[in-house]
Amino acid sequence: MKLLDRYLARTVLSFTGMVLAVLLALATLMIFIEQQDDIGKGSYDLGAAFLFTLLSLPQYAYELLPIAALIGAILGLGSLARDSELTVLRAAGVSVVRIAAAAGLAGVVLAGVLWLLGEHLAPPARDYARYQKVFAMNAELEIAGRSSAWVRQGPWFINVRQQTADRLFGSVFLFRLDAERRLERVGRADTAAQDPDGHWILTRYAESHLSADRVETRASEREQTDADFNAEFLGLAVTEPRAQPLRSLRSYLAHLRANDLDTRATEIQYWSRLARLAAAIVVCIFAVPFAFGPLRSAGAGARSVVGIVIGILFVLLTQTLENSGQVYRLDPQLVAWGPTALLAVIAMGAIWRTR
Repeated sequence: MKLLDRYLARTVLSFTGMVLAVLLALATLMIFIEQQDDIGKGSYDLGAAFLFTLLSLPQYAYELLPIAALIGAILGLGSLARDSELTVLRAAGVSVVRIAAAAGLAGVVLAGVLWLLGEHLAPPARDYARYQKVFAMNAELEIAGRSSAWVRQGPWFINVRQQTADRLFGSVFLFRLDAERRLERVGRADTAAQDPDGHWILTRYAESHLSADRVETRASEREQTDADFNAEFLGLAVTEPRAQPLRSLRSYLAHLRANDLDTRATEIQYWSRLARLAAAIVVCIFAVPFAFGPLRSAGAGARSVVGIVIGILFVLLTQTLENSGQVYRLDPQLVAWGPTALLAVIAMGAIWRTR
C-alpha cells in the first residue's frame, strides 16, 4: 500500500467517522426521548433508560454506517477536490480508477468494522438492553431457554420457537396448570400476534382440555384470547432474524431446510447482511465521480444534502425489497443484492465516463 492510497483512505475514514458520530448523537437523543414514557414503570428509572440508550447504539451504528460511509466519502473526496488536491493528482498521472481503488480500500476497512458490529457487538448489546428493560418493567416474569424458549407467566407456560415481526410469533405452544400444578390445558398455534388492544390472535389453533376422566379437543382457524402475555417479554425469547448474526442465521436456515419449512424470509435476511458488507465498499467508490463532477466546487452543505438524499433512496429501496420480497416470492439473492448491485453499476459507469 502506497502513501497516496493511505492518505485517500484515511481522508474517507476520518470524514465517515465524523458523520457517524453526528448521526449517533442524533440517534442517542431520539432513543432517550422515546424512553421517557416508560420511566417510572416498575424499577425502570432514569439510569436504566440511559443504559438502554447506550446499549442500543451498536445496533444503530450498524444500521447507519453505510449511509455515514456514503456521506463521509462524498465530503472527504469533495474536500480534496475543493482544495485542488485531486486535480494535482490527476495532473501527476494518477487515474480515476486508482483514486476509486483507494476509496474502495477505505470501504474494506468499514466493511470490517460493520462485520465486527453486526456479528459480535450489536446482537449481545441489543439483547442485554431489551432484557434489562423488560425485566425492570416486569419483575414478576420468568424466562428460560434461548432458540426454542420457555416463558412462564402466571399459570401459563409458553414455548416460543420463532419471531417474524415485532409482535408476531410462530410455532407457539401453550400449557396451563391448575391450582395444584397439574396440566389442564395444552394448545398450539401456527402464529400468535398481539393487536393494538392487547388481545392475542392465534391462527390455526388446536387445544386439548384435560380433565379427570376425559380429554376434550377443539380447533379453530382463528382464536382470540384475552390472556395477559407480554409481547415485549416474549420477544426476548426469540431474536428477530434481522438482528441475528450470520452464524445464527446459517444454523436457523439449516434447521428450516431439514424440516421442509419456508426459508424465504430468513434467506433474505442472511443475504442482506452479506450485501450490507459489500455496500460499505460500493458506497465509497460511488462517491468518487462526485469529486470530479458538478459537485467538485460545491460546499460541504451541498455535498451533505446529495449524500443524504442518495442514502435515503438506497435505504428505502433496500427496505422495500426486503419487506416485499417474501410477499411477492422474489428470489432472496435478488432482493438482497439488487440495490447494492445497482449502485455498483452506476458507480462503475460514472467512473468510466469521468476517465
